Amino acid sequence: MTALAPSLPQRLGLRMSLAARGVDTLTLLMLPAAAFLLLLFVYPFLYGLWISFQPKEGGAFANYGRFFSDPFLYDTIWSTLRLALPVTLVNLLIAVPIALRVRLMRRQRVLTTILVIPITLGTVLVAQGLLNYLGPQGWFNRTLMAAHLISSPVRLLHNYWGVFLSLLITGLPFTFLLTLSYVSGVDPALENAAATLGAGAPSRFRTILLPLLLPGLAITFCLSFVQAFSVFPSAVLLGAPSGPTRVISLAAYEAAFEQYDYGLASAIAMIMGAVQLGVVVVVLAGRGLLYRGASGGKG
Repeated sequence: MTALAPSLPQRLGLRMSLAARGVDTLTLLMLPAAAFLLLLFVYPFLYGLWISFQPKEGGAFANYGRFFSDPFLYDTIWSTLRLALPVTLVNLLIAVPIALRVRLMRRQRVLTTILVIPITLGTVLVAQGLLNYLGPQGWFNRTLMAAHLISSPVRLLHNYWGVFLSLLITGLPFTFLLTLSYVSGVDPALENAAATLGAGAPSRFRTILLPLLLPGLAITFCLSFVQAFSVFPSAVLLGAPSGPTRVISLAAYEAAFEQYDYGLASAIAMIMGAVQLGVVVVVLAGRGLLYRGASGGKG
């Protein structure tokens, strides 16, 4: 029994040989995470892709052909982009100055907690609050009418702006946290040195902060855009699902649970992912043209 067991030098030699190939204890710790990723992300994606090529009628690409031949379906791409892109840009424009200010505050955690509260509320609860606040008989309209600023309620719900405001409220905390992580990583000594040389605040932001933040802002834009592009509850509760806020996720839902055409729903989901990937590639390619180097910040 003792003779069959590998000797200590043999075991050490095997361990060193595996380590030379990149297989060590740390690598083995990644196996559960890899299995989790495979089961919950890779397999569902491949299964959905396979279903998308299994139409009820026609050839393998019939579902994709049906989507791009029906304006009621392919127009959902532009409807979703018209919501996601402006919301992402506005969130980024709001988050940057707030993050620049918050990083200099002593009680940074208090304000950060206040700004992050909308994340904990959830999309449905935010939509319910907007229905009560911005509705025809909501506080906003009643206050304006009581002040004689308007004669009839302003319509801010069940249209484009209702969904826009909901995405703005729920997306800003996420964008702010990402932006703050990059802004906090920029050494204040760089700005102080520029200020000593006479550079004003706009000049310091343009020549020092913006180049350092650009890689991080590009990543923030991509993540925020993907979050906004997948809008669904807000489009139903606060928008016009059969009109300007008929988003692509709603088209996939209708195909799956109203028409029971899972092949078409999977094809729409694949197209949705392709559009998101296309925008992300364009943004990252643009970042590569404008900036090359390590990204600033802790994010």
